[in-house]
Parts: sequence; structure tokens; C-alpha cells
Amino acid sequence: MMMTRRNFSTALIAGAAASLVSSRGTAASSPTSSPVTPAPSKARNVVLVHGLFADGSCWTEVIARLQAKGLNCTAVQNPLTTLPEAVASAQRVLDRQDGPTVLVGHSFSGMIVTEAGVHPKVSSLVYVAARAPDAGEDYTALAKTYPTPPASAGIVFDGDEGRLTEEAFLRDFAGDLPRAKAEVLYAVQQPFHTALLTGKTSQAAWRTKPSWYAVSTEDRTINPDLERFMAKRMGAKTIEVKASHLALISHPDTIAHMILEAAGY
Repeated sequence: MMMTRRNFSTALIAGAAASLVSSRGTAASSPTSSPVTPAPSKARNVVLVHGLFADGSCWTEVIARLQAKGLNCTAVQNPLTTLPEAVASAQRVLDRQDGPTVLVGHSFSGMIVTEAGVHPKVSSLVYVAARAPDAGEDYTALAKTYPTPPASAGIVFDGDEGRLTEEAFLRDFAGDLPRAKAEVLYAVQQPFHTALLTGKTSQAAWRTKPSWYAVSTEDRTINPDLERFMAKRMGAKTIEVKASHLALISHPDTIAHMILEAAGY
């Protein structure tokens, strides 16, 4: 039967939405050999990248704590258009750094960290409840090995742009934040383009760079068990935070401490 343009778009959106999040289940098998991660160089620069349903301001609480320790911080404004464009936005910021740099990603931006992290100025990687694919891996297929988590039901589309409903944002994305604060974050939510979700990483920086991972144990946007699987596969130094998907906002001291450790402090 010939697929109409409408049916094709519906199928593409359904597959993309399923790749955003996952709940409980069994992940794909890990590789036979663990990545080798040398000790990080001491870094005074930190570049932080946001994921879906957010903008660079989501790092404000963490940045304030890192600046208080003397680190130079830059939040990348992820365009949320395509993976190559998102990676390029991070690479431009990395190019401007004056030495060893910790590259930090939350949620979807783990894809960006994994790809852009091979940049010669990147000394270590930090993932906060983030995707951590292998080179060429189909993250959508990996996510589908886990049942669909609650947040995915709240994704709505306006043409090629997707976003979370207010109810899903407050309950499933920012569930452990005070409601008033979560509502402010909802107001600055940036829509993502469906094309962003079709990209695959061509490199896996975590195979050669020291890596850290913060698992959010109460996450309703990415399954905590999937986060644990990716962290273990990476050989990352892993912490578990009793937090929603937004541990970077609800537990900024914990996340900042992990970044400082990755920076060699």
C-alpha cells in the first residue's frame, strides 16, 4: 500500500517521540571491552549544553557554584534543529576556550557531548541524566528496549516542532521542583525540531575521555535503568541523585561537585 505524506509524517513523529524517553526494561548488551579513560587534565573551563524542553538558563544554579570556585563557564544555546547544527554550536564555543575544558550535557545534549567531546580542548565529559550513545548507534532502537515513560505522552507537535504540555512538564520533567519555579521554566521552554531526533553520532568521545554520569533515580523522562546501563557501558564514574530529570536545578550542589571533580579539583 502506498504511504501518503500524512501517514509518513505520523510514523516519523511517533518513532521520534518514542526515542526521547524510556521507562523500565532491558537495554541492549554492552560491548565486550570497556573504554579506556585516562585521568583528566586540570581544567578551569566548563562548557554546558542543554537538552530538549529547555534553554541555556537551566544551568544558572550550577554555573553560579562553579564560578564561585574560579571556573570559567559558558552555556551553549543549543538550536534544537538538527544534530549537526547542535554539535556545531557546541564546537564553536569549545574553539573559544583557552585550555582544557570540561564538556557537560543534560538529557538529549548527551548526544552532543558524545560527538563534540572529541574536540582537542575537551579534557573530560559529564553527563547529567543524559543520552550516551555509542558511535553510529541507533538511540531510538535502544530506547525502544524499554517501555515508554510518562513524559513521552505529554509531547505535542505543531508541524515539525515538538514541546511538552504544561501538565507533563510540571509532573514528568520537573517533578521535584517547587511549582512556581517549574512554571517559570515551562515558560522559557524551547521547541525542538523533529529532524533533531533522526541524527546519529559518528563518534563516541567517552571511549577515550574520562567520563562522569549522574543518574536521576526519580526520572520520568529517561528511564533511570537506561541511564545506569549507559553509564556502566561508558565506564563512567557514576553517582545517583534522588531527583527528577532536572537534577541540575533541584540538586545544583551535587552536580557542581561532580563537575569540579571532572575538572580535577
